[in-house]
Amino acid sequence: MTQRIPPTLADIEALADTALGTIPRRLEKHLGAVIIHVEEFPDRETEEAMGLESPFDILGLYRGVALPHKSVSDPRPNVDIIFLYRRPILDYWCETGEDLAHLVRHVLIHEIGHHFGFSDEDMERIEASQD
Repeated sequence: MTQRIPPTLADIEALADTALGTIPRRLEKHLGAVIIHVEEFPDRETEEAMGLESPFDILGLYRGVALPHKSVSDPRPNVDIIFLYRRPILDYWCETGEDLAHLVRHVLIHEIGHHFGFSDEDMERIEASQD
């Protein structure tokens, strides 16, 4: 029996950093100071606000003000953060057998889409057109 150590928070962060390097430059230059943060699970407040039945129900989350809604006249600019949730990602990875780097990139790009103001429905249409 081969024992494998599951990827750590740092491993998922490294995969996200690598994935971020694959974003087209024309989009990357508009990302600004988006922070990518990897956590084990969403916090209780996020679970409740999103009406999750389980903390495994979400792989990532964009928290901030989407670019189309930002204003230079805002008194305090908000920090934009993309959360990647390690345990739900690993659970999905184990269930599907999908390549982990591909999965992390997919979640990251989905959340970057929210940063650009795309809805989940917009992202689904974009992904469907890529198939």
